Amino acid sequence: MSEIASDMAETLSDEAILQRFHSAKSLPSGSRTLGFRVEAVSQAEQRVDISFEARADLLANPMGQVQGGYVCAMLDECMSVAGLVASGMTCVMPTLEMKTSFLRPAMPGPLRGVGKVVRWGKTIAFLEGELYDDQNRLLAKATATAMPTPFKSFRK
Repeated sequence: MSEIASDMAETLSDEAILQRFHSAKSLPSGSRTLGFRVEAVSQAEQRVDISFEARADLLANPMGQVQGGYVCAMLDECMSVAGLVASGMTCVMPTLEMKTSFLRPAMPGPLRGVGKVVRWGKTIAFLEGELYDDQNRLLAKATATAMPTPFKSFRK
């Protein structure tokens, strides 16, 4: 666990972090578009489970599948939130690079994502994400490198 996360883990339980997500007054518009909802948080495992509701009228390509860019956005959300949770809710996680492997088409409807922190270094975090359909079939996997940045230091 990161030094930041271990300091904050004493003050915020997994349940408290999950409640923060559920009681947030507003979601970023991109998250709303994806039908984003945090379902479970584990600071000990540096993992999050997220559900998405992929609406056909917003996210489908001409073949009726969820467009690949939206699949990438879902995976990026999973990985970024895993980093946010691992930081004890103190850091944003700008993505420096991301690689996605598409294993099968994602269809509109409910989707489930998992985000994990693989390694937290001094200035870089290595992240993984997976996206599943409602039959628990793996649709896509991603890895990313991110730069944990304390909220107070983040510049837009």
